[in-house]
Amino acid sequence: MKYTVEMVSSEEIFEPAPKPEKKKAVRLDPNAGKSKQEALVERKELIEKGGGQRLIDKQHQSGKMTARERLEKLFDPGTFEETGMFVRHRCTNFGMEDKYTPGEGVVTGYGQIDGRTVYAAAQDFTVMGGSLGEMHAAKIAMAQEAALKVGAPMICINDSGGARIQEGVDALAGYGRIFFNNTKASGVIPQISVIMGPCAGGAVYSPALTDFIFMVEKTSQMFITGPNVIKSVTGEIVTSEKLGGANTHNSVSGVAHFACKSEDDCIKQIKELLSYLPQSNRAEVPVKETKDSADRVDEKLNDIIPDNPNKSYEMYDIIRSLADDGEIMDVQALYAKNIITCFIRLDGKTVGVIASQPKVMAGCLDINASDKASRFIRTCDCFNIPLLTIEDVPGFLPGTNQEYGGIIRHGAKMLFSYSEATVPKVTVITRKAYGGAYIGMCSKHLGADTVFAWPKAEIAVMGASGAANIIFAKDIKAAEDPEAERANKIAEYEGTMMNPYVAASRGYVDDVIVPADTRKKLIKAFKALEGKQQDAPFKKHGNIPL
Repeated sequence: MKYTVEMVSSEEIFEPAPKPEKKKAVRLDPNAGKSKQEALVERKELIEKGGGQRLIDKQHQSGKMTARERLEKLFDPGTFEETGMFVRHRCTNFGMEDKYTPGEGVVTGYGQIDGRTVYAAAQDFTVMGGSLGEMHAAKIAMAQEAALKVGAPMICINDSGGARIQEGVDALAGYGRIFFNNTKASGVIPQISVIMGPCAGGAVYSPALTDFIFMVEKTSQMFITGPNVIKSVTGEIVTSEKLGGANTHNSVSGVAHFACKSEDDCIKQIKELLSYLPQSNRAEVPVKETKDSADRVDEKLNDIIPDNPNKSYEMYDIIRSLADDGEIMDVQALYAKNIITCFIRLDGKTVGVIASQPKVMAGCLDINASDKASRFIRTCDCFNIPLLTIEDVPGFLPGTNQEYGGIIRHGAKMLFSYSEATVPKVTVITRKAYGGAYIGMCSKHLGADTVFAWPKAEIAVMGASGAANIIFAKDIKAAEDPEAERANKIAEYEGTMMNPYVAASRGYVDDVIVPADTRKKLIKAFKALEGKQQDAPFKKHGNIPL
């Protein structure tokens, strides 16, 4: 049998020409005749082009960077080392035996971010839409396993059309391996997912298993089933952006943690988040030098709580006043705004803050706020990040929607998370601390190491009005002027119970402090707690009420 020898150009590799009808072509390496070193360089250059210039241009036109461009911006210049560049699929179904997929559609490796080792995987949408097959998944899994082995953060940049259908169950097995690794690494190393394009079907579960999810406005979407499937099954008509865009998952579903204006903004925020996190659960939190004095006081805090207990104020003003240089990193800022979860630094060291927000729903706890806080508490506890709780909470939100939605179960997550956490825990009660919500916001009874209260703190089962109506119901009813008697009884209850001193007399509050001194009090408290060690009974794990 005779063969016709054809040299194959790089363009033909990216977009194979139709097969000749009668001639059987033998595809030779376009680097034939060159030295092995020259061939290596050209082979790498070919792989680095991904799907070719036409598809790179298309990626740019849609407002997105390529996988390698993203990694280049994320890592310190010249530090990223790619691994698995020559990995190729081994599928022979549906014409895949002739399909060349440079880098197998994903770039993996390690490098330095602000001088710290980080592992990463970035899906390449220019290669078969970033679809995930057996070997594509294997590259990601190997990067995960390497990160876990050395104790370094793992970042995965998602930009994929989903499972590679031609590979069938091998693609599904690849997802399973990644999910298993996500779970194995959970609580051991920080895992960060970055959605910079589509992420659909089973692919969404890897991000959901990680610690933090970043999304980019207008260019990233996550959903189990897309708009077309939803329309065919339920008749609903919805756009991809409305169904699974950055705004939806940051403000409505609570799936994502950060919404970014652009990919550049996203990369900047990833670096900022990493600066607050340790390398692993075996490492201490990073320390950032600051010129902000540990003895600084802020007189404005003395007047921040309104005299009217029903009037709101801005909790962020308190948090920024306490933080080094007023810097905070808000986590899930757009979701369940009645509670704030954020990172700050005190005397250079990372602290996780859970704070009531009186400006939203009066700071009441509801289902979403309980979930948001519980997740953040557990994340901080995983990575040795001390917890600061700032409390102004009138209770759990009442109503049938909350009860039918399982507020008991969701609220119990907070109780479980705080009780389980072994990191240093300090609580500041600024104003209201009522009923079960007082307990749930890291009271002494849930293991708070130190509890401070401001002079206007009200620690009680409920507000004075409701308490007076119950305790003095007969006296009010029998009075000549019930309304005047009711007002007197409310004042009596307020004078007796609505203060921090009853709790302090029982040892439930360690100190009632001048608000202006809060920052220096907190720094001293956390300094004293640095050597905290807490042993728990032997168990595989607790059974959190999910």
